[in-house]
Amino acid sequence: MKEAGCYDESTNGVVVMVEPYSQKEQIQQVVYRILDANLDRTREGLRIIEEWCRFGLNNAQLAGECKYLRQELAKWHTAEIRAARDTVGDSGTDLSHPQEEQRSGITSLLQANFCRVQEALRVLEEYGKLYSSNMGKAFKQMRYRVYTLESNLMGYQRHQLLWRSHLYLVTSPSDTLLGTVESALKGGLTLVQYRDKNTDDTVRLEQATKLRQLCHAYGALFIMNDRVDLALAVDADGVHLGQQDMPIALARQLLGPQRIIGRSTTNAEEMQKAISEGADYIGVGPVYETPTKLGKAAAGLEYVRYAAQNSPIPWFAIGGIDANNINDVIDAGAERVAVVRSLMQAEQPTLVTQYLMSQLNRVKPQPVIIQN
Repeated sequence: MKEAGCYDESTNGVVVMVEPYSQKEQIQQVVYRILDANLDRTREGLRIIEEWCRFGLNNAQLAGECKYLRQELAKWHTAEIRAARDTVGDSGTDLSHPQEEQRSGITSLLQANFCRVQEALRVLEEYGKLYSSNMGKAFKQMRYRVYTLESNLMGYQRHQLLWRSHLYLVTSPSDTLLGTVESALKGGLTLVQYRDKNTDDTVRLEQATKLRQLCHAYGALFIMNDRVDLALAVDADGVHLGQQDMPIALARQLLGPQRIIGRSTTNAEEMQKAISEGADYIGVGPVYETPTKLGKAAAGLEYVRYAAQNSPIPWFAIGGIDANNINDVIDAGAERVAVVRSLMQAEQPTLVTQYLMSQLNRVKPQPVIIQN
């Protein structure tokens, strides 16, 4: 092929401007650039996810899956594709969006990078068909593996945080709902349930969306009371079901394995049933009589003691628990409690949160063994 601007005897010395590449070759170079950019994008996104699996979750299996995917990508990142890279001439390097400039927390960071990886894999799948008949197939299967990785990782992270959460705020209708919840989050709260049985769905959707955003900004879990449909609509971390609500199996089918499902229980039989049906956690109570559960007799501390001895999953003592009686509940065996009024009606929710958590985290005295 003649270079642009070369001397050509066939034209009596007239300089002819010729493109250095044919149209087919130009398209090929563009495809290579697209493949190169998206291979980089996928590998970078996976490395960000892998670092959290390794250092944040200390989960070798999830980190290993990320590493495997990165190595499979590297096999396709050939010298031929890399050679087409033109960073200086890339018009997209300066493109940005305000959402890319900040992350509200680990959850949003992980989700953003999963989206980046999945979008890039789709690009690789389609443009890869122009490069190799096997490339499209390989990246299609890899995209499905990333979907599975996302479900496993996000589910694992949620469940890890559930196990680490000892104080659970269940909200009640309030003119200062967002402010009160944020104050509690500032005190270290990591688990919030939005509960409002009488407000219109439009208002509930609006409030639940704001609460979910707030909780995730503080690295806390957000649970929707009763309504699986609203939980899905606002991308909640899970749902809490009462005894008269949807069966756990159906809720699981709708929510998938990665989200959390809780169930209220008032006695040993209900507790065992909830566990056998696959609840991720249970509420144990009401421990004391409470206006939140009108007409329900208190289950008392005896049920707390039973749960302490028999529940293999996280459970939260709930019902009338406040700063004055929390130590009685702890002494009965509770390591986790859920509260409503003691935080929703508190003048200083941050301080009350810190006090309740300090009591739940206190070192319990070990029994003294007397040697004969």
